[in-house]
Amino acid sequence: MKRNFTVRRGALDGVEAFLEVARHRNFRRAAAKLGVTPSAIGQTVRALESRLGATLFTRTTRSVGLTEAGERFLERARPAYEELIAAAATVRDLGGRPSGLLRLTAPKSVVPILLEPLIASFCAAYPDIEVEISASAELVDIAANGFDAGVRMGRFIAPDMVAVPLSPPLRLIIVGIPNYFARRAKPKGARDLREQACIRLRRSSGALAPWSLLENGRPVDISVSGPFIANDYPTVIGAAVEGVGLAQVPEPTVAALLKTGALVAVLDKLAPTTPGVALYYPGRRQILPKLRAFIDHIRQRAP
Repeated sequence: MKRNFTVRRGALDGVEAFLEVARHRNFRRAAAKLGVTPSAIGQTVRALESRLGATLFTRTTRSVGLTEAGERFLERARPAYEELIAAAATVRDLGGRPSGLLRLTAPKSVVPILLEPLIASFCAAYPDIEVEISASAELVDIAANGFDAGVRMGRFIAPDMVAVPLSPPLRLIIVGIPNYFARRAKPKGARDLREQACIRLRRSSGALAPWSLLENGRPVDISVSGPFIANDYPTVIGAAVEGVGLAQVPEPTVAALLKTGALVAVLDKLAPTTPGVALYYPGRRQILPKLRAFIDHIRQRAP
């Protein structure tokens, strides 16, 4: 069943005029304060009294006083109206300058590599903005969950979103620890992966992600098998470091481990390039200054 509106249309009309007359106990001074004529403010108050069904003021040629109904209305209306004014001022403030809480959702693997240095400089540049990051492997509905924007690899971002690149395109490489190859021969081609223990990634949709490789210069997806499945890259990388098997991951996520030799890459020439990491947000709504400031900060720091 359709519910009636709690506040009927026009119910707040005349409240400001009433409060000004009650404050000054004078229609002329209230009219001057509001920048209208005394007759206009008188008509507004009479219309309010008509809607309420009660007389709010006792009027004489020399004075204006509140009736009992007026006193009761003033007692409840004044704090409520002041709260409305404060609420409007807060919204205008958020819409007029970069301030407030900026909520972002991002994968765990992206936070230390891309977001931590970016957030540090952004917080220093915009002290009136608080930044909250929710690290999750799930593809979160940012609008339904109250986020201003999200961060994901470009290939996972819906086409109806506006995407702002945070990184250049990146390669998906296959890695394993040196000791793993002491037990198994290094793969020389895509077919050799059938004989390997492959660590797989389960997407938020529930499907297992295939491995992508280049074949004759074109990317192809292949199915692999192995003893371990995870739903985020940090866990996949951790399993590879423990020697569980080979993993296919974005190259920047294991750059430090490759440099120290903790991991080594195989089938390097078959590694495909995929769209990099991007900030994304709905394009059909007005962007608040806090998000616009973050987008501008990203673009200023872009290499």
